Amino acid sequence: MQRQTTIAKANEIQRKWYIIDATDLPLGRMASEIAKILTGRNKPIYTPHVDCGDYVIVINAEKVSLSGDKLNNKKYYNVSGYNGGLRTRTAKEMIEKYPTELIERSVHGMVPKGRLGRQIEKKLFVYKGSVQPHEAQKPEKLELKF
Repeated sequence: MQRQTTIAKANEIQRKWYIIDATDLPLGRMASEIAKILTGRNKPIYTPHVDCGDYVIVINAEKVSLSGDKLNNKKYYNVSGYNGGLRTRTAKEMIEKYPTELIERSVHGMVPKGRLGRQIEKKLFVYKGSVQPHEAQKPEKLELKF
């Protein structure tokens, strides 16, 4: 007897909205859970070539935690393309000035690359404080425990 594998179709996927409070959550562990939800790997209908994930809202991005001495040792790089155009920032600077970019970058490294990955990343919304404009979508609060 053959088993039938179900393949998700893009128009049949039902998406939910989740809200995650990043207060005192480890950055990497939180980012990997967010990537699972965004790609749909937590659903039984997961199909690698179809975007079957849900929407994720992250609040209190500036209160995320890093273990060890990563605040001072971990570096983030940007290159403009010009000579001497390398800009280096520590994780401490990123949390103080650009907390939303810090979380977006860590999730970006965990989703597929290419056209599908860019489509998946558009479902992530990161906010510095606890105020977010997505109340109309009725997001469910998601508790991540590590």
